[in-house]
Amino acid sequence: MGSEVGQLYPVARAILRPCFRFLWRIEVEGLERVPDRGPAIFAPNHLSVIDHFVLGAVLPRRITFVGKAEYLDSWKTRHLFPALGMIPIDRSGGSAAEAALAAAASVLERGEFFGIYPEGTRSRDGKLHRGHTGVARLALRTGAPIFPVGLQGTAEVQPPDAPLPKPFKMMRVRIGRPIDVSRYRDRAGDRLLLRQITDEVMYEIRELSGQEYVDTYATKHGEGVPSEPGRVTHLSGNGVGSGESLQVGSAVYGRPDHDHAA
Repeated sequence: MGSEVGQLYPVARAILRPCFRFLWRIEVEGLERVPDRGPAIFAPNHLSVIDHFVLGAVLPRRITFVGKAEYLDSWKTRHLFPALGMIPIDRSGGSAAEAALAAAASVLERGEFFGIYPEGTRSRDGKLHRGHTGVARLALRTGAPIFPVGLQGTAEVQPPDAPLPKPFKMMRVRIGRPIDVSRYRDRAGDRLLLRQITDEVMYEIRELSGQEYVDTYATKHGEGVPSEPGRVTHLSGNGVGSGESLQVGSAVYGRPDHDHAA
């Protein structure tokens, strides 16, 4: 399957970008932060199937995502999603999840972009759920910066379980300041550090997405799985996440202002 990953990406991107610009108005903030070269991890909130395609449509460089391994069970997506750059991950954890993270690390080590949803699955209640530590593990393993991303309006375009997206609505992509954890690479096995970095990422995503945060893990059925007591916190005194208000540039793709707002 490795030879299939990303084969159709150039073709899909050439088709995707003009289609998105015609069908939806996408506002993009923080695009000037995206590096012209080198690896980067993009960590968005996850509300809709269309999230992956929206981020891929607005970024200037190719991005590879992880996706649930169940996509490989269907003949409709078994070859398509890997060809578009998706790396399957077994959400039950264990060695299969580690293999997917190793594949993700190889993408970053080639100097490319990689996307991972810290929540692990779509939020069906619209709230931002507790993050899994895979994003922190990946950053510490590779030294790549983490860019928190807040997606807005994607659930209105394609709600959970909707077979097709609704046209002529607005979506927003807000890219936050990068979180650099390279100084902590010698502490990659520190569970407390992994949790602190992950919580920092979730704090920034909350600020960018405007979602209510709940300290439970999201599930595919919508009910939260309780986690240990805690809250989204900043790493103190290390320059990771300043907590300042975001001052970002903006770009607008697609339909004019009179189209429906999300």
